[in-house]
Amino acid sequence: MPGTLDMLILNVLRAGRLHGQGIVRAIELTSEEALRIDHGSLYPALQRLQQQGWVVAEWGISSNNRKARFYSLTRAGRRQLLAESSRWERLTRAIALVMEPRSQE
Repeated sequence: MPGTLDMLILNVLRAGRLHGQGIVRAIELTSEEALRIDHGSLYPALQRLQQQGWVVAEWGISSNNRKARFYSLTRAGRRQLLAESSRWERLTRAIALVMEPRSQE
């Protein structure tokens, strides 16, 4: 769904700074491999989040000793995550209500 990837990235970064591959791995592991994020989707989303001021990026060295951009959540990003999480919860609750079997009246 539109906006879902942004929310997932913001949520993963809540725990601390990560590089792109770390974000992908965190989403995949947390979702029990149900969600797969390709780099063609990830990096435009990270760029969009940076432009919104919700994440910041800085260069660093990864665990395999390679230069990588590390992304961190900003204060504005935390507020955005709260707003998006709230909308997500309302949406999933509404869908669950519609999908719930009901007896015919």
